[in-house]
Amino acid sequence: MRTIKVALLSALVLLLIAGVIAYSGIYNVAADAPHWTLTSRFIESTRDRSIASQAAGISVPANIADEKLITIGAGEYAEMCAECHLAPGMEQTELRAGLYPMPPKLSSAGIHRSAAQQFWIIKHGLKMSGMPAWGLTHDDERIWTMVAFLQKLPGLSPAAYHELIEAGEGGHHHEGGESDHDHDHDHDHDEKGDAAKSGANSPPEH
Repeated sequence: MRTIKVALLSALVLLLIAGVIAYSGIYNVAADAPHWTLTSRFIESTRDRSIASQAAGISVPANIADEKLITIGAGEYAEMCAECHLAPGMEQTELRAGLYPMPPKLSSAGIHRSAAQQFWIIKHGLKMSGMPAWGLTHDDERIWTMVAFLQKLPGLSPAAYHELIEAGEGGHHHEGGESDHDHDHDHDHDEKGDAAKSGANSPPEH
């Protein structure tokens, strides 16, 4: 019974201390002021265990290593991810330099997670990290193309990376956007319409 009382009292004291820190404003939340070491370790451990638990039931597509998926994913990565996570041969960006925690450089060897964990992170994002939940605007099929590319990214040379980007440019698209074909088609109609109007307004020839 005494042990339980001590434990409850200790918990109450810790809560009071946390409350004082929170309401006093002494804890600096600025992005250019790193967390205390203990705070960083707690957050990182919580994050990693949460990701592993949440991604445990995700089934990875059998064609995850398909070159077509990888090529499409490369284009997606270049447009949506490289500014924060960089790419082979890419230097630090102004956006990434100001983020805390700083996003991992995903092209580095050793910075690697399972395909299921990568899918979960891309789809749901990470709180208080700057990592958005792309699942709100991208379907699962599109997210898996990014995962396919990420599985191949570590150790990829700058030349090989740019080859993939160039190969994937033709298949890249935007959610809700019109295709180039539709745009050209509408443009042709506009030109024909303008020509017809011009002819109608021109005086008859004698």
